Amino acid sequence: MIKKKNVIILLLLFIFMTLKGSVLMILACQNICKTFGTDEILKDVSFHIEDREKAAIVGINGAGKSTLLKIIMNQLTPDDGQITFAKHKTIGYLSQQPERSSKHTIYEEMLEVKKEIIETDKKIRELEENMKHASSDEELHTMLETYTRLTHEFEQANGYAYKSEITGVLKGLGFSDEDFHKQIDTLSGGQKTRVSLGKLLLSKPDLILLDEPTNHLDMDSIAWLETFLSNYPGAVLIVSHDRYFLDKVVTKVIELYNGKGHMYLGNYSEFAKKREAIRASQMKQYLNQQKEIKHQEEVITKLRSFNREKSIKRAESREKLLNKMELIEKPEEIQTDMRIKLEPSVVSGNDVLTVTGLSKSFGERHLFSDLDFSIFRGEKVALLGNNGTGKTTILKILNKLIRQDAGKIVLGAKVQIGYYDQEHQVLNLNKNIFDEISDTYPNLTQTQIRNVLAAFLFTGDDVFKKIGDLSGGERGRVSLAKLMLSSANFLILDEPTNHLDIHSKEILESALKDYTGTVLYVSHDRYFVNKTATRIMELSNSSITSYAGNYDYYINEKAKQLAKLATTSTEQVTVTTSTTSSSKQDWKKNKEEQAKMRKQANALKKCEENIHITEEQIAQLEEEMAKPEIATNIAKLLELTKEKEALDSKLEELYAKWETLAETVIS
Repeated sequence: MIKKKNVIILLLLFIFMTLKGSVLMILACQNICKTFGTDEILKDVSFHIEDREKAAIVGINGAGKSTLLKIIMNQLTPDDGQITFAKHKTIGYLSQQPERSSKHTIYEEMLEVKKEIIETDKKIRELEENMKHASSDEELHTMLETYTRLTHEFEQANGYAYKSEITGVLKGLGFSDEDFHKQIDTLSGGQKTRVSLGKLLLSKPDLILLDEPTNHLDMDSIAWLETFLSNYPGAVLIVSHDRYFLDKVVTKVIELYNGKGHMYLGNYSEFAKKREAIRASQMKQYLNQQKEIKHQEEVITKLRSFNREKSIKRAESREKLLNKMELIEKPEEIQTDMRIKLEPSVVSGNDVLTVTGLSKSFGERHLFSDLDFSIFRGEKVALLGNNGTGKTTILKILNKLIRQDAGKIVLGAKVQIGYYDQEHQVLNLNKNIFDEISDTYPNLTQTQIRNVLAAFLFTGDDVFKKIGDLSGGERGRVSLAKLMLSSANFLILDEPTNHLDIHSKEILESALKDYTGTVLYVSHDRYFVNKTATRIMELSNSSITSYAGNYDYYINEKAKQLAKLATTSTEQVTVTTSTTSSSKQDWKKNKEEQAKMRKQANALKKCEENIHITEEQIAQLEEEMAKPEIATNIAKLLELTKEKEALDSKLEELYAKWETLAETVIS
């Protein structure tokens, strides 16, 4: 009965809003179910995506996120349920392993997306040539009509800017000008995935589905993608473990939990707070009901013990009420009480690491030279920088896996290094996972070992898998579990959150925050860096710059530096202009132009604030309309729909105004 009611409500909303022409519900998933063997992955999952909406699907590994995307894309058939798309809308999909074999160069592959524009441009050029040789006025008139139509289509498709659009996307995704002419088949898997992502973004579908889009991007490229998707005129549905990325992009989160879908409005951080509050409330309701049941059972037992007719009738009456009670299902909580306790057995000296004059090249490829930096006891230092700058190389040099070309490395008193490197894992391939841990740490109980392994996604019989049969990612998780249990007081970690789901990352974050030793790590996980780092060292242009704070502090400081540089540059231009100007009139004109620019910048900022306020008002209305009691109340639904239409119209006007202002201010 509940299932039918949910389907009816979703369908009514979908049809009603589509017919009204207000906010278009571009995708609706109703009661999606999927089972593999005896494993029920998805159970009655329902949600919807509206036009322009940016949403995320989150959940632990194995929750069914990628499965759900494949069902939406008709690559898998659900056991039950329905997928509904809005008519005449296009959809684009980037899987974790897209098809990407091609003899084209990177740039040629991008041009494939713009085939229609290129063909239209070719026809326009041909018409321009043919019109010169028209044999009659009638023929010329026909050509002119065709020329006008094609030119309009070309302009509508942004034809005059398609080349710069391609260049912008490729550079945003981390490709240099030299890369444009590389053949696809010669690229690495990560580079091919970036090419597939670039093609998808350039094709501009009405709905983009992305499965772990940030896996092969450096931080600059991820930041570019955040801006691109946030401003994208269509809808976006993302599966990602990158929580910082989700915070920047999405306004709705669909959590897959125990096979069911739960929808939350807001970004990832807002979702995490709401989820915690809701689950705490559910647990409280369950415990209160259990307390009441126990109380009633005790009263019934006591009444029966009196063994009198009236007391037995009273007991029977209470039993009937108890049997009619609608039982609250016990929330299946994630084991939030599970924690990894890291505590070094020996306290190091205050000066943990001192590096001076560090240099390294591989043949003609120069990475860095004359690097100086120090790390002190208790610090959690994140080493950041673009791909290829030498971050992992520094970690390997510190662990004597690679020799430096020059420089001195000094470890402090009583420093014991624990190193995690996915390419350098000291594991016995003939042992199973459980024995690998128990043999290394014989004092741990079975429960302690299982708790640690569960934090790194090994549960049940998984702990008895042979290490030689594990994937690279699984072996990395075993190595990380061993390291977390070691007595080292200086942890050096290379991408420690790779292959971990969000819950496991949170456990690791908590462990590192409470750790009294010292940590140096490389990570692309900005949320993880933001939660754990006490200092950022940025490796850029063969030098290291230190920022005494977390990732947000680092970003803010860099923004201030850029603003300062821009101000300095503007002042220099102003000084030059005023000193070389030949008249007072030129100086006055320059001042008026600056005042005009400031006014436009303020107008742009105010417009952005109004957009944010209006979007929040729309989100609140949408949340209200999604309530079952509202969805079945046509009069109330019509009233809210009218309010929403007015806000949507206002938002469109604000978007148009913003674009006009942005043209002058940003350009």
